[in-house]
Amino acid sequence: MPEYLAPGVYVEETSFRAKSIEGVGTSTTAFVGPTRRGPVGGVPEMVTSLTDFEHIYGSLENLGLADVTDARRRLNFVAHAVRAYFDNGGSRLYVMRTVNGAATAAGRLRTGGADGELAFLRARFPGAAYNGRVRLRESRRPATVRTLGTAPAGSVLSLMNGNTETLYTGSGTTWADSGGTALSFANLDPEDLPANADSGNIVTLAVDVDADGTVQTWEDLGLVRTHPRWIATVLAQNPQSRAEALANLVWADIGADIDAFELLAAVRALPAVPNDADGRRELLLGSGEGSVAGTDGSAPTLGAETTAGSYAEALAVLTGIEDVSIVAAPGSSAYADGAAIAGALIGHAERRRAYRIAVLDCAPAQTPGDMRTFRGRFDSKYAALYYPWVMVSNPLARPGREDIPREIALPPSGFVTGIYARNDIQRGVYKAPANEVVTGALRFEIDVNFAQQELLNPLGVNCLRYLSGRGYRVWGARLASSDPEWKYVSDRRYFNYLEASIDRGTQWAVFEPNGERLWANVRQTIADFLYNEWRNGALLGTTVDQAFFVRCDRSTMTQNDLDNGRLVCLIGVAIIKPAEFVIFRIGQKTADAA
Repeated sequence: MPEYLAPGVYVEETSFRAKSIEGVGTSTTAFVGPTRRGPVGGVPEMVTSLTDFEHIYGSLENLGLADVTDARRRLNFVAHAVRAYFDNGGSRLYVMRTVNGAATAAGRLRTGGADGELAFLRARFPGAAYNGRVRLRESRRPATVRTLGTAPAGSVLSLMNGNTETLYTGSGTTWADSGGTALSFANLDPEDLPANADSGNIVTLAVDVDADGTVQTWEDLGLVRTHPRWIATVLAQNPQSRAEALANLVWADIGADIDAFELLAAVRALPAVPNDADGRRELLLGSGEGSVAGTDGSAPTLGAETTAGSYAEALAVLTGIEDVSIVAAPGSSAYADGAAIAGALIGHAERRRAYRIAVLDCAPAQTPGDMRTFRGRFDSKYAALYYPWVMVSNPLARPGREDIPREIALPPSGFVTGIYARNDIQRGVYKAPANEVVTGALRFEIDVNFAQQELLNPLGVNCLRYLSGRGYRVWGARLASSDPEWKYVSDRRYFNYLEASIDRGTQWAVFEPNGERLWANVRQTIADFLYNEWRNGALLGTTVDQAFFVRCDRSTMTQNDLDNGRLVCLIGVAIIKPAEFVIFRIGQKTADAA
C-alpha cells in the first residue's frame, strides 16, 4: 500500500479487469539433422525462407557421408525438407545442424615463417561444402607524400626503383622496411614520391571465396595487425557479431610471429591465375599441397547430450526454445540410428512443459507389413507417424546429366510440418491437419490403397494417398498412441496450445496472496480465454456451460493445499473431434410411408 504522509491530492492507476491470456503460436517448427554447412551446437537459427536457409546452412547438394553407400540415402534431406516445409505453408523454422565427430573443416597451410608454419585460411565450420576456390589480389593505390600522410596505421608501402621493390610499413611520416630502416621525407613536396622511387603504391589485399555456390568478396584488407582492416580482424575466428560468423565462409589464421612482409610473400608465392589481368593468386581450400580437406564425416548418430554434433545434443539445445511446437528430424530414418533418433524425438516432445509434438518419418521403401512392425516400436500421445515417402522432382537435375536422377524420394515430415503450419493459419490448431494437399508431390513411393489403410489407420499410421480427382493428400490424423483418450493429432496439438497459453499467461499469479480475490481473478482470466476459443469454433457446445468450466475455490483446494502455497484450478473443455468416418445411411421407402 502507498503511504500518504503529506496533505494533498493523490492520483493513482488501478485495474478493474482480469488479466488476459494471449494464445501462443502453434506453427513454429524445428528441424534437426545434417546440412552442407553452418554452425554446429549453440543457439539454433530461425529461417523464414529457403533463401535464408541456404545463406546459413548451404545448398541442396548431396552430402558426402562416408559410411552411406546408397546414393538415395546421401541426399541432403534437411535442405529438401526445408524446401517442402515452406512450399506447403510453413513460415518459421529453427534448424539445428548435426555432424559426426569425424567431420573436418577445410584449411590451407603454408610452411615457413618465423613460427614455422603460416596457417592462412580455414573454413569456419566443418563440412565438404567449404572446399572451394580462393583468389587473392593486391589492390594498389598511388602513393605520394600527401597520400602517405593520410594512410591508416599499419599500411604497407611498395616502392619501385627500377626493377627493385622495397616494402615499408607504417603511417604518416613514420615508415620502415623489414630491416628497420626509416623512410626519409626530407625536402619533399606533397605530390612527390619518397626516396627517389620511380613509382610507389599503398598495398592492400582483396579476397574472393567461391564455395558451395556462394561467392564472397572482401576489399581493402590490411597486412599489418595494427591496420583497422587487418585481414585477421575482418575474417576473424570469433567475429563481434553472430551475423558475421554465420555469413563468412572462412577465417584467417595468421601465426603470432608472422609479419606483413612474410604474409605478402606467402600470397605472392601462390600460383597465379592464368591470363588474369589483375594478377590474382589462387589457392584451393581443401585440396592441393598443404591443404586439409573439409569432410561431412559419417552419418550423424543419436549420441549423448554431451556429444558435440549429435542428435541428442541438438534436441537438448531445442529444449530451451519455448516457441517451438513441432519437432522433426527429416531423413534420420534412413540412417543406422533411425529408430533410436525417433525415440529421442518422442522423449523430447514428452518432456515436462515442452508443449510440442514429434513428427516421425518411416524408413524409406517400407511395405505396409514393415510399417505395422515399425509402428509397434512406439507408443506416445506426443508423436505422429507418417507413411510413405514422397517422390518429387529433383531441383538439382540438369539437361544432359543422366547421372543425376530426375526424381528423388523424400521423407514426409518436411511436407507434413508445413501442412501443420498452413492448417493452423488458415483454419486453426483445433482442425485436424488431414485431407490437405501435399504440395510438390509427383507421387508417393508406394501407392497405398484403401485396404492397406484399413490395416494401418487403426494402428496410428497416417497414410499419404493419391485420391483420383483430388490429388495427393494427407489421409490420416492419428497419434502413435494406444490410449483411446488421445487418438487424434488435433487433440494433442490443441491441448498443447491450451496448456502453453494458460501456463505462460498466468505467471502473474505466482506469489500473489492466495485468497478469494486471486481465485476470482484466475477464474475470470481463464474463462475469458476459453470463451474466445468457443466463439472461434474450437470448443463443442451450443452454450458456454456446455463448452467449458473453470473452478478455482474451496471445492478444488483443501486447507493443506493453502498451507503449502498451492492454488488448484480445475478446467474442463469439450474439444471438437475430427469427423474421421462420415457415414450416410440410405434405405428404401414407399411413396405413402410417413
